[in-house]
Amino acid sequence: MSNDHTHVQEFFGARAADWDSRFPDDGPAYASAVAELRLREGAHVLDAGCGTGRALPPLRAAVGPSGLVVGADLTPGMLQAAVRAGRDRDGRLLLADVAALPLRSRSLDAVFAAGLVAHLPDPAGNLRELARVVRPGGTLALFHPIGRAALAARQGRRITPDDLRAEANLRPLLAGSGWRMTSYVDEDARFLTLAVHEG
Repeated sequence: MSNDHTHVQEFFGARAADWDSRFPDDGPAYASAVAELRLREGAHVLDAGCGTGRALPPLRAAVGPSGLVVGADLTPGMLQAAVRAGRDRDGRLLLADVAALPLRSRSLDAVFAAGLVAHLPDPAGNLRELARVVRPGGTLALFHPIGRAALAARQGRRITPDDLRAEANLRPLLAGSGWRMTSYVDEDARFLTLAVHEG
């Protein structure tokens, strides 16, 4: 396992237990972002870097009982917190790296990824792997419950031009990884980029 992975696991592992209590009001923001994916009943969807599984209940509600919801995360503590919160009832939890998903090619209709992009060790390669598991025409949602400026202010830093989530950087990154950006929203209340797998 690379140092990148160890760092990510340590960062989130240390925060897993109280993650939900630190951000208790994010539920509606997750639900409205999931709604933008326009998932059909019976659809197959992955929550990539699912953390404590806050997106799993709205994803399950969107695809219904006949749909498939998978939550994948690299950090065991996050998945344990998801189970403690009862969210394993809404989706199948996988201890897995988004760089090498144990899923068949073209087996999914959509990927939801909250707060993931900033933590990817190889953004282009990792986004290509997400494209691999999604059927052509399938969708990707890159979400964060607050926008880039608000997040930077919370962390006591400034946004720099090389920020991966800036539209000018993210659009070509997605395009080079098999995705075509269809919408980009960066407001204080949320960050949400939608893209379609060109396939």
